Amino acid sequence: MAKKIEIVLDDYFRILEVVKKRITESQYSVMTTVNVERNILFWNIGRVIVEHSNWGNRFVETLSKDLRMAYPGVEGYSVRNLNYMKQFALRIPSEEILHQMGAKISWKAIRKLIDKTNGLEEHLWYTKECLKNGWSSSVLEHQIESGLYERQALAEKTTNFKAQLLQPFDEQAEEIIKDPYIFDFVPSARLKETELENALVQQVTKLLLEFGSGFAFMGHQYPIKVGSREFFIDLLFYNVKLHCYFVVELKTVEFEPEFAGKLSFYLSAIDGELKGEYDNPTIGLLLCKGKDKMVAEYALKDVNKPMGISDYKLSNEISDDLKDSLPTVEDIEKRIND
Repeated sequence: MAKKIEIVLDDYFRILEVVKKRITESQYSVMTTVNVERNILFWNIGRVIVEHSNWGNRFVETLSKDLRMAYPGVEGYSVRNLNYMKQFALRIPSEEILHQMGAKISWKAIRKLIDKTNGLEEHLWYTKECLKNGWSSSVLEHQIESGLYERQALAEKTTNFKAQLLQPFDEQAEEIIKDPYIFDFVPSARLKETELENALVQQVTKLLLEFGSGFAFMGHQYPIKVGSREFFIDLLFYNVKLHCYFVVELKTVEFEPEFAGKLSFYLSAIDGELKGEYDNPTIGLLLCKGKDKMVAEYALKDVNKPMGISDYKLSNEISDDLKDSLPTVEDIEKRIND
């Protein structure tokens, strides 16, 4: 009898979880629909303001006053917000772009993009990432301030993915690599490799945020047995979107060619010992204090395992070094135009 009650309870709780999931999905759908409709409204109001911009600043002030009188208790019609609507209409040039992507994130996120991005291409790239990764506006702000667009979308990355991976997996793998990686949660004191590794693992949530959506942390100093010997991988991840293991080796010095050989061995070991039938080839990433790009490219040229080489920056190193290493606004515009 007790066994039967237990089975009934298990069935009930499963049903309860299904119902709760559907309610949550419905609430999210309603909320998303409301957000989109509101953003489309704000864009259209912005278009009106743009069309009558020759009426001067008093036009926006008067419009704000009259809208708030007409709709008491309804937020969103302050002078400041109407000016954001104007900027939104100027940033998103057509209804087609608006409906495809431009209106599908929160208004708060849109305002941050207006304030912190340089033009339509960057704005839409972050919008796409917001939708893909489910970022909150605060996470979006962090990603913009860390220069994610320049590090991930525009960076000239050092990898051999095109030679070692089939399409479209090579492009998908290329998209997740950044250069440099920003570990602004780790103090920039002189650290040994084990100390850096421990500092990253202690802040694993922030580490996963920097690596991006889809990464699951499998462990550090991850043991892998080959023959009668045991080896230890600095950081091991699994990317659930790419369906592959992702090996990270940390170096607190500049890149040396022999680092690629060791990482290649680890990738072979993971492919042989852990990789499942339906997993894609294991990818490797060498994170170094710096690199000579030509030396790195030559080192990867004849390596037959997919890997990339990127720099990393710690907290106090970001302000000066990152400004020097990231492209300027002019460089970005030129790359976009090209």
